[in-house]
Amino acid sequence: MTRDSQYYIDLEERHGAHNYHPLPVVLEKGEGVYVWDVEGKKYYDFLSAYSAVNQGHSHPKIVKAMTDQAQTLSLTSRAFYNSSLGPYEEKVTKLFGYDKVLPMNSGAEAVETAVKIARKWAYEVKGIAENRAKIIVCENNFHGRTTTIVSFSNDPDANSNYGPFTPGFIRIPYNDAAALEEVLTADSSDIAAFLVEPIQGEAGVYVPDDGYLKKCADLCKNHNVLFIADEVQTGIARTGKLIACRHEDVQPDILVLGKALSGGMYPVSAALANDNIMGVIRPGQHGSTFGGNPLACAVAIAALDVVEEENLSEKADDLGKLFREEMQKIVDEFPLIAGIRGKGLLNAILINDTPESTTAWDLCLKLRDNGLLAKPTHGNIIRLAPPLVITEEQLMDCVGIIRKTVEEFKKN
Repeated sequence: MTRDSQYYIDLEERHGAHNYHPLPVVLEKGEGVYVWDVEGKKYYDFLSAYSAVNQGHSHPKIVKAMTDQAQTLSLTSRAFYNSSLGPYEEKVTKLFGYDKVLPMNSGAEAVETAVKIARKWAYEVKGIAENRAKIIVCENNFHGRTTTIVSFSNDPDANSNYGPFTPGFIRIPYNDAAALEEVLTADSSDIAAFLVEPIQGEAGVYVPDDGYLKKCADLCKNHNVLFIADEVQTGIARTGKLIACRHEDVQPDILVLGKALSGGMYPVSAALANDNIMGVIRPGQHGSTFGGNPLACAVAIAALDVVEEENLSEKADDLGKLFREEMQKIVDEFPLIAGIRGKGLLNAILINDTPESTTAWDLCLKLRDNGLLAKPTHGNIIRLAPPLVITEEQLMDCVGIIRKTVEEFKKN
């Protein structure tokens, strides 16, 4: 029996927790930059599962790696060695320039792992007194949804009625190296780390000023504080570099990766660091049943191979510049669009209305009708992040769809 979109929407409404507000489109197939709904309509995917599908939907190399491994061995737990983990660890550490990797599954788990490593390092290496270690974070951050992570969020949707919260965090403004310097100068003796997103994606693709990351990394080094970069969304070529920190030649002390580390095929995440930091973790002190499983490792190796073989960093850089140039023409022509910002193929358009308005949502509905899928963030900002395998011709077609939609759009 053929089911229409409304059938599946109703099914989720009845049986699923209402913790998301999806755009009303029901997808059942994806290939490259395209997805299809259950009625067979084709769309450009301009969200890429929040940058998890950088390599495109169902990339044949990643699919083959996954199916081959799934038919051989999927899970052993870390109670035993397996023949996929070592090759993956070698691949990912060499590619990103670290001694060691601690494999996990979700981005939030990898952030939690980085927090735990930083605290353990603070006590065992830096010499901070027990239970006094603090980690500096930024306002409007988004690092996940675990209890500890929402403890240092200033988003009411993230932390209202979830307390009591985990202590030990200091929040400062984003893109403000002077604020970091002030905290570190006042007393860095109990500061373990500074945790930051190189670009705040969920906050609306907020790109900091040039030099911000370098200044922060230098301050951390000068004060014996770990610089932790959450590159779950910005990593794996999305911004035009393998990791966004490389735009400023910064090598984080701890690097957090996820999402596109598996090309969107399977939950794979990682925290990477050198021996002087990762060495504080010993057997039994942290882990995951699924972290580093053979299936995850095979998929991640293939996903990273695709990034290298298809020059996705360079593509994202070149096409991102072209996209912003073309979008600026739309900004200049239509008052509805207040601006365009981003780096590589992680971009956002700012809608000329209040965050409380439905204008961005309504515009996304019209974009959907015209064959392009995107989603608002923070009310009046639309994030635009296509798979990095998109061609220049396809990108220009999407610019045309956006132009057509804006031109047709009428504010209620």
